[in-house]
Amino acid sequence: MADAVLTINAGSSSLKFSLYRIAERDQLELSAKGQVEGIGTAPHFVAEDAGGKALVDSRFPNDSSSGHDAFFRVIGGWLREHFGERASLLGVGHRVVHGGTEFAAPVRVSPAVLAELEALCPLAPLHQPHNLTGIRAVAAVQPDLPQVVCFDTAFHRNHPELADWFALPRRFYDDGIRRYGFHGLSYEYIASVLPEVAPEIAEGRVVIAHLGSGASMCAIKAGRSQDSTMGFTALDGLPMGTRCGALDPGVVLHLIRVYGMDADAIERMLYQECGLKGVSGISNDMRTLLASDDPRARHAVDLFIWRICRELGALTAVLGGLDGLVFTAGIGERSAEIRERVCVRAAWLGIELDHAANHGGGPRISTARSPVAVYAIPTDEEQMIARHTLAVLRRATTAGAA
Repeated sequence: MADAVLTINAGSSSLKFSLYRIAERDQLELSAKGQVEGIGTAPHFVAEDAGGKALVDSRFPNDSSSGHDAFFRVIGGWLREHFGERASLLGVGHRVVHGGTEFAAPVRVSPAVLAELEALCPLAPLHQPHNLTGIRAVAAVQPDLPQVVCFDTAFHRNHPELADWFALPRRFYDDGIRRYGFHGLSYEYIASVLPEVAPEIAEGRVVIAHLGSGASMCAIKAGRSQDSTMGFTALDGLPMGTRCGALDPGVVLHLIRVYGMDADAIERMLYQECGLKGVSGISNDMRTLLASDDPRARHAVDLFIWRICRELGALTAVLGGLDGLVFTAGIGERSAEIRERVCVRAAWLGIELDHAANHGGGPRISTARSPVAVYAIPTDEEQMIARHTLAVLRRATTAGAA
């Protein structure tokens, strides 16, 4: 039987997984990948093999009561049925959104680690509880199987200290109230492939725009994070599918004093009722908004573009100039219209878009003479999780042998 690593990436309404076979010299070869999306509304389970051949395509009844735990069991049963005799799992790697001040690198799960991650759930309520549900679901079926947690905050831990700070009394910083940054596994993956895909900017000043249902941007220099649009929680920065993005804290005080909203009501609104969904009143799905003639949909898209370009200017200032811009994640990878509109507004930076390349998907979508190279590069958080998981397990084996 071939050794393998399973990765689990639990989002607010989705579960993604990938199974990697460990080949010679610990090279990771994808065996299958899939996801359940639409959890809580219209669950849809799809999976495919490494060549893109469909292995399953199942829809489930609309049922808001069927949560992540139910679909962990669905995925686990399907994996055992299809790969149980052909793959010996060395371990499972999980994406965990928030690592707080304690976790700056992937670690193996223990009861103490799980307890510390549980305490961080209020800082990432859309994601962290589901991340931990996955860990518990695996442990319930295979309690002795090693599990590794990989953090979205870890990539940013070495950015300049000034990028951490809010202008609050120092005691709050000491208590962990600081800017962490998120989507780090995605940014780390893009940084890792730039030397091959875009060598001319790999060691330079690059802004990566991770544009999906959750959206953020990160400034990197020579592959290392310098600053990002998200801060203490994954609410900050750009407007997202249902999240507000950057917000004057005075608005929260106003909601309390004038509207009589309590913390739970405000949290629910800021995480679930704002962003593209709140501004448009139509949908949190960019595809739906782009296809709509409703002026509210156009307004939501316009705001999204406006804020991306504003943050692009700020991050360029942090870097002291710009050599490259990379679009990634669902919207960034698939929407030529969004990429074009951002690049047109950012022409002041010297960006010159190659329209044919943009509609062809790239990877380079700027002209050869553009002083800022622009790329569309698919991210692969699962590959990054698998790499980290195998590295942690190998170190543990080596330490045990010693």
